[in-house]
Amino acid sequence: MLESVLTISLGAILINNFIFSQFLGCCPFLGCSTKIDTAVGMGIAVPFVLGLSSAICYVVNELLVSLELGYMSTLAFILVIAVLVQFVEMFLKKSIPSLYTALGIYLPLITTNCAVLGVVLLNVQNNYNFIESVVYGVTGGLGFMVAIVLFASVRDRLQFADYPESFEGFPIALVTAGLLALAFMGFSGMRIG
Repeated sequence: MLESVLTISLGAILINNFIFSQFLGCCPFLGCSTKIDTAVGMGIAVPFVLGLSSAICYVVNELLVSLELGYMSTLAFILVIAVLVQFVEMFLKKSIPSLYTALGIYLPLITTNCAVLGVVLLNVQNNYNFIESVVYGVTGGLGFMVAIVLFASVRDRLQFADYPESFEGFPIALVTAGLLALAFMGFSGMRIG
C-alpha cells in the first residue's frame, strides 16, 4: 500500500504533472502565474479542492455505481466540484480578502478547471481506492503548485530578460512553459521500487 501511494504521489507531482505532462489546468496556470504571491495562493487552493473533490467524488461514484447510475457520474462530479469551489471562494472572501481579490476571475475558474474534473475521472479510470484517490488528488494539486510557482518565478525574471520584441508578453510565456514542460519530461524515465 505504501509503495502504491508513493508511486501515485511521485507520478502526480513529477512524472505525470497535470500542467507539464497532461496539459490540464492551463487557464489558471497561465493567468495566475504573473505574480508569485498569486501563484502561491492558487497553488494552495488547487490541492485543497483536488483532494476534497477526489474524496467526495469517490463516495458519489461508489453510490452511483451501486444504484446502477454510473452513467450520471460525470454530471455528479461537475456538481460536486462547483459546490466545493463556491465554498473555497466564500472562505477566501471572508478570511483572506486580499488573496480573493488577487485571484480575481481565476478563482471561479477552478470550477471549470479541467484538472479538477480530470483528476476525478482519472481516479475512476485507474480504479483507485479511497486513499489512493485522495492521495492522487492532493499530490496532483501539489504538482500543480510546483508548476505554477516555478513558472511564476521564471516569469518574474523574464521582465529583465533580453528577448525579441515580437515575443513580448504572452508568446514568451508560452515558450517558457514549453521549455519547463520539456524539463519535466526528464522525470518520465523514473521508476519506483
